[in-house]
Amino acid sequence: MGRAILIVLDSFGIGQAPDAADYGDAGADTFGHIHAAALAGRADREALRHGPLRLPFLERLGLLAAADIAGGPEPRGLHGAAREVSRGKDTPSGHWEIAGVPVPFDWGYFPRTVPCFPPALIEAIVREAGLPGILGDRHASGTEIIASEGEASIRTGRPILYTSADSVLQIAAHETAFGLDRLYALCEIARRHVDALNIGRVIARPFVGETAETFRRTGNRRDYAVPPPEPTVLDRTLEAGARVIAVGKIGDIFAHRGISEVRKGDGNMALFDALLGAVGYAADGDLVFANFVDFDTIHGHRRDVAGYAAELEAFDRRLPELEAALRPGDLVILTADHGCDPTFPGTDHTRERVPVLGFGPGVGARAIGVRPTFADIGESVAAHLGLPPGPHGTSFLATPSRFDLGGTVPRL
Repeated sequence: MGRAILIVLDSFGIGQAPDAADYGDAGADTFGHIHAAALAGRADREALRHGPLRLPFLERLGLLAAADIAGGPEPRGLHGAAREVSRGKDTPSGHWEIAGVPVPFDWGYFPRTVPCFPPALIEAIVREAGLPGILGDRHASGTEIIASEGEASIRTGRPILYTSADSVLQIAAHETAFGLDRLYALCEIARRHVDALNIGRVIARPFVGETAETFRRTGNRRDYAVPPPEPTVLDRTLEAGARVIAVGKIGDIFAHRGISEVRKGDGNMALFDALLGAVGYAADGDLVFANFVDFDTIHGHRRDVAGYAAELEAFDRRLPELEAALRPGDLVILTADHGCDPTFPGTDHTRERVPVLGFGPGVGARAIGVRPTFADIGESVAAHLGLPPGPHGTSFLATPSRFDLGGTVPRL
């Protein structure tokens, strides 16, 4: 049986979804546009040289084939793509569907007005939390609104509330001037008040620094999400007596349902260290589920093409460490929850297909095509761990293919 290691490269879409136009995202292609920009030298900066992306591990798995990009080596791993059936392009929807549970309802969203929050909602939060008021109250990127409102927040004691195209209420406050525990308590209050509006997440966004030029968001982010509407593959793993080790923000996304323990890290490289620690600790039958958030928050939302490219290369360089930590019977699946095309207008997520790349001792090269739902990923994890099938999705591990070479694949 071995272990299952499920890794989400947050926002790493590989081309517009069939319904992208419904979301204003026709033409979005996170990986394709980064790949093209790097090839043309338009992603150059100190941290990234001119020339094509260097992603040898991911390309040998079959990333270019999954993204319908010509060239690259013959795929030596399981490779394909998946479409999302859940409405929206939110983090919870994508992750829950990856875990086998598509979202059958529409989320609530805040309008693109200023102010954007209902006055009654703000009044209730301010009253219960004993606040002097709030700042923000609009759609904004996190870094922009902290730069513009952070000094006033420190001076007045008012937290910064803002939103995006996602179903989310974000609250930013200074870790020491406002207080980290106080920020968490405020988010718990807000979580209760937005339940009636069907808002997916309230996110604590702590920052440090003294001026707009020195403000920096910290790794103490915390997401307060509603729980999934049905049991996920995480719940089913626990029911079978095994463990689910969450790395990064996975625990928060699932409202800590179906989670045995959480391991954190500040930044993708620290998260990779945490992932390796979790893999070394996991036993047969366990699920290690990791999210690498910097692709989305640091580079996608900030429309930083060069930074996204460099982050992909840094991630790829560490994948041989993960491969070396695997045991016979292990399965690794790399995927994403949505897109966030850094070349696209605005700062929001983009509705895209996501890659599905798999490897491990004994995993043969296989093309799995474009899966009709992310839930096929969760059902494949369940099949690998010997769990009964769930009501959504179909395992691609049991799908015969003329591309399946079988046997042990040489190290990538």
